[in-house]
Amino acid sequence: MVSLQTPVCEFGKSAIDFSLPGVDGKVWTLDDCKGEKGLLVMFICNHCPYVKAVLDRLVRDARELREMGVNSVAIMSNDPRQYGEDSFENMQKIAKDKGFSFPYLLDETQEVAKAYGAVCTPDFFGYNADLELQYRGRLDASRKEAAPEDARRDLFEAMKQVAETGKGPEEQIPSMGCSIKWIDE
Repeated sequence: MVSLQTPVCEFGKSAIDFSLPGVDGKVWTLDDCKGEKGLLVMFICNHCPYVKAVLDRLVRDARELREMGVNSVAIMSNDPRQYGEDSFENMQKIAKDKGFSFPYLLDETQEVAKAYGAVCTPDFFGYNADLELQYRGRLDASRKEAAPEDARRDLFEAMKQVAETGKGPEEQIPSMGCSIKWIDE
């Protein structure tokens, strides 16, 4: 398991369209997912300890951001043959058990992760209403263990700012997580 950090935010970079199957049986596109004031694209998986440590917070933040007009979508791009815990059936189970209020999509070919430049789980891409990248940072100070309850909510605060102003914060701390499990790696 390789631990990686995300690159610096490329402010203004356009969101890339996709058409991916969701755990709900629907095929989702970028337009289906976007909110009135923005979109948070999250690359996550089921097995990664970094994701497991923040999953409850991620679900909470996505729910609160939706009230501000920022929708969220989670994409699983790992090769499930390497990690059975990342299978589509387990994606369905996690989404149900954790009460996902956002689509959870399977990127079976990994083309979407590659197009976005995703490198790890979790990897967050926060877009404004015009689907221009404004945030590429961490959820909070959590690593393989959840940060204290009173930790600054970096992603939430950044996306709240994006909803209010259309712009993300200048200073962003990279997300850290397990490398995406690429096919034939």
